[in-house]
This record gives sequence, C-alpha cells and structure tokens, in this order.
Amino acid sequence: MKKIIFLLLVALSFTSCSIDDGPNFYNEFLPIESVNMPEEFVLGETYEISVTYLRPSTCHVFNNFYYASELNQRTVAIITTVYENNDCLPLEDQEVEVSFTFMVNNNGTYVFKFWQGEDVNGNDMYYIVEVPVVE
Repeated sequence: MKKIIFLLLVALSFTSCSIDDGPNFYNEFLPIESVNMPEEFVLGETYEISVTYLRPSTCHVFNNFYYASELNQRTVAIITTVYENNDCLPLEDQEVEVSFTFMVNNNGTYVFKFWQGEDVNGNDMYYIVEVPVVE
C-alpha cells in the first residue's frame, strides 16, 4: 500500500507542475529621469526620496529599487518586471514616480548616484547628487 501511495505522489508531482504555467517575465533596469530630494539632511531624520522614470510599454511594471550602500555613497536604480505577452503596447513619455525612504545615520556628505543608463560604449552613466548632513 505504501508503494502505491508513493508512486501516485511521484506521478502527481510530475503532472501537476509545469514550467509553462503562469506568465513569462524578466527583470530590466530602467534609467532614472529625475530626482526629488532635499538639499541637506539632518542627522537621525528620515526622508522620502522620489524618482521618476519613463515606462516604455504596458508590460513594464515597477518591481523594486536596486540600492547599493558603501560608506556614505548610495547607488540607486529602477528595477522593472517585464511580462512577455502579445498584448504589450508601447508607451511614449509615460512618467512614473516612485519613492523610497532614507534614514540619515552618518555625518558628512552623502553621495547619491542615480543610474541613467549606459553610454555608447556600454559604460554606466549616473546623475550624482551630494547632500550634506547638518545638525
């Protein structure tokens, strides 16, 4: 009896899961077009930083931020999920604004590098903003 149940469970596991189930998608970085942030920070305060990017098609959906931190330097980029289907429509100049919160934990100046795509040689380009911390 145990062998029959085991064989049924194994057979069921092969037939119930298919890789083709669900949507096909991949993640894509999109360049940041503009940034809205304060000119200075106060130590210990939390700030909302908003960025704008252009949504290229109806299949692009905001997923998350790429956010890398090294000492007082922050690198920020937009990650979208792109759903592969035949119903995608191209969009022109559709701006999307998203934001993240940032808590000021250190003195000195924070350097934010907002990813703006690649140049013709494939080198990353950044919009760099330096924000001093005041007391």
